[in-house]
Amino acid sequence: MSSAFSPLNRRQGFAWLALVLLALAGAYWWWAIGRPVALPDAPSARIACVSYAPFRNAGETPLDAQAFISSERIDEDLRALSQRFDCVRTYSQGQGLSAVPQIAERYGMKVLLGIWLGSDKKANAQQVELGIATARKYPQVLRGVIVGNEVLLRGDLSAKQLDGYLREVRAAVSVPVTYADVWEFWLRHPELAGSVDYLTIHILPYWEDTPVSPERAVQHVATVYAQVQQAFPGRRVMIGETGWPSAGRPRQAASASVVNEARYLREFLLYAATVQMPYNVIEAFDQPWKRAQEGTAGGYWGIFDAQARPKFAMVGPVTEEPRWWAGWLAGVAGAWLFVLVGVWRRRWSGWRGWLALKLGGFASGCALAWQFRQMLFACRDTWEWTESLIACALALLSALWLARWIAARMAGGVSLSLPHWLRLGWLFALAFYELLLVFDGRYRDFPLGLFLLPCAGFALIGWLSDRGEVAMPLLEERFLAAWLPLLAAIVLVQEGGLTPVAWLWLGLNLLLALPVLFDWRSARLQSQQA
Repeated sequence: MSSAFSPLNRRQGFAWLALVLLALAGAYWWWAIGRPVALPDAPSARIACVSYAPFRNAGETPLDAQAFISSERIDEDLRALSQRFDCVRTYSQGQGLSAVPQIAERYGMKVLLGIWLGSDKKANAQQVELGIATARKYPQVLRGVIVGNEVLLRGDLSAKQLDGYLREVRAAVSVPVTYADVWEFWLRHPELAGSVDYLTIHILPYWEDTPVSPERAVQHVATVYAQVQQAFPGRRVMIGETGWPSAGRPRQAASASVVNEARYLREFLLYAATVQMPYNVIEAFDQPWKRAQEGTAGGYWGIFDAQARPKFAMVGPVTEEPRWWAGWLAGVAGAWLFVLVGVWRRRWSGWRGWLALKLGGFASGCALAWQFRQMLFACRDTWEWTESLIACALALLSALWLARWIAARMAGGVSLSLPHWLRLGWLFALAFYELLLVFDGRYRDFPLGLFLLPCAGFALIGWLSDRGEVAMPLLEERFLAAWLPLLAAIVLVQEGGLTPVAWLWLGLNLLLALPVLFDWRSARLQSQQA
């Protein structure tokens, strides 16, 4: 048999193909998210009403009882919002928000006044007292008073307790009174309809128990709205919250992105204009504090970001990542870094080793840039940034070590030794995160960029190595590797098989696990002997 068609050369040919495809995939992904996407235009840049919470600066949260927002900041926000919105919805009367109606009147805006209810009776009494006083003082500004927000969903109050608060406020004010919750809870508690002037329902296709794709989201809203109207004939129904997140983990067919947020909002506004439906969009500004409760997606429902910059226009194409070229720059930087490190203790010669390093480095740079972009959205504080950067640094160092082995093998040189702890460490890290995704994955992102480097590297080494070049797997490694495909398959089932990212996640698990579970070297040796 010609040496050109030897088993080693065939294996190297497959490895070259894998390296080229990985580099091309990284380049294509960054190019793709930088392409403008054509979307339907909104009927108008103005929106009827929007949820307003001013807690958008670092460290601010309404969960801090001592937090206070000055009237000057509220004035600045509402002055800007009045250019795009006719009304704002608030959720609480404390922490300075009781000043909203007075300031909104100054800019010709209306207010849906929120009274926050929870499990604390004393705090509820204070909220109700403030809300009644404000409603009596500014009745001409208010479109309604919303007594409680998703109280039944959270389980803070029973329907009977909530009914008492509704009747108390309704008897004390002259403006319409309502309660806001996810639409299913109105169907479960129809008795509350007698205590409100109109029903306020939340329809959030992304957060549904069975998430809805952005392409079907507005039709889902229309179906639900009609269902609630049918359940409460003759009653006025308002959509109190609807929207789409611009960042965060995918949920089955529902993918969070700037393009999908723009798509949903524009299509929803087109629909709302045809049915003359009262509605409120969530929300004006991104709320970083929500990431602690709802994962990455929770912080990115704003039409404006946390710095009050619009995320997209209401007409024309929308681009997911205008700075897409930064991913290519990261790939080029990765290629040169791998080449520089390859000079150290080099055990091979020829162009093949350098090319393998450049391809592996470019793919690694693109992957780590993707991971860093995810970190920009997900990391909330110094600790999360620190642990994320350390993880990325370890992935890069591992990739450099593995790439030097692969380059030497591809160039026909002497391969480096690989310690057991390196592969064992990544097997443990992946298995640990896999368990978190299986048992507590609702708000967790998929760190594909982080794990791509070691998973692809070890898979190529497993494919290229001969007997004696790499130590046989330890029992602990086999134990962890046996669990990875099973856990990843469970995650895929939880996503209904509809999430492309979950399929990629399964692929990474297989890349790391299969070379450990199945000794390809023994199979090749038996084939050669036969």
